[in-house]
Amino acid sequence: QVQLVESGGGLVQTGGSLRLSCANSGRTFTNYNTGWFRQAPGKKREGVSCIDNSEGTTWYADSVKGRFTISSDKAKSTSYLRMNSLKPEDTAVYYCAADNSWIHTIVVVAAATDDLDYWGKGTLVTVSS
Repeated sequence: QVQLVESGGGLVQTGGSLRLSCANSGRTFTNYNTGWFRQAPGKKREGVSCIDNSEGTTWYADSVKGRFTISSDKAKSTSYLRMNSLKPEDTAVYYCAADNSWIHTIVVVAAATDDLDYWGKGTLVTVSS
């Protein structure tokens, strides 16, 4: 059983930065791909980014491209989402999820559905104007 634990959320001013972490308890971290999603109050879930933790291949939503960077540390079995130039519209609960299939992970993140195998409980990011 894989458990995902997000951390790093908080309150930041417009233009500020945060780094979210997603710790993966799975036996072999590189067997999993990590996706990041967000959901603002009253809005639909949005797929933000994903990474193949073995190859390092990444994908980003247009809304965060150039501002967010996804990465992973194999030794720590942790994926990260570095968020720069934050805007009030980035305010949301951010969730990480994991799946064995890279293609499936991209499809699900891009479509912002919930069909990945494992999910964290989320971490709140609030960007003040």
